[in-house]
Amino acid sequence: MEKQKIHFRFGVLALLVLLAVFSRLIPHPPNFSPIGAMALFGSAYFSRKSVALALPIFAMWLSDMVINNVVYAQYFEGFTFFYQGFYWTYGAFIAIGVIGFYVLKKVRFVNVLLAALLASVAFFVISNFGVWASGTMYPKTLNGLYACYTAGIPFFKNTISGNLVYSGVLFGAFELVQHKFPALKLRTF
Repeated sequence: MEKQKIHFRFGVLALLVLLAVFSRLIPHPPNFSPIGAMALFGSAYFSRKSVALALPIFAMWLSDMVINNVVYAQYFEGFTFFYQGFYWTYGAFIAIGVIGFYVLKKVRFVNVLLAALLASVAFFVISNFGVWASGTMYPKTLNGLYACYTAGIPFFKNTISGNLVYSGVLFGAFELVQHKFPALKLRTF
């Protein structure tokens, strides 16, 4: 019976992550996405850290495959498994998961809010550094780095909004489902 509860909990958590990742496929403002919230959600509720990081990353990679090969196929030559500079985005995603491990040891409104804001800052810092370091748009100088971060500021608002909205939806939905199905409160896997 205990194993069934564990599988049920894992299934509900995985389903919420997959539903969130599919929202990347609907039209949305730039950087308003569930990526940061998925990493935080995984780190808060999956007991195994490897699962907490791997499942949201795998879900994001699957949606990247659809986005790169269907939505933006005209920008790539042939089938694309990974886009240029993906490691900065995925690295930021892992950093956000680690933030969640520390900030979300207890899932409370204030902790989720703080984690979502820290996730936004981490993504902004890492992804824009990646654009500067691995791209050709900006000179490899301090002024170039400054220009890159300055150009990223308009997207930062959407990153914050996306993390707050999707964190509210994911954490709120799971809390509601846990209330309806108390077996989901189990944290042994």
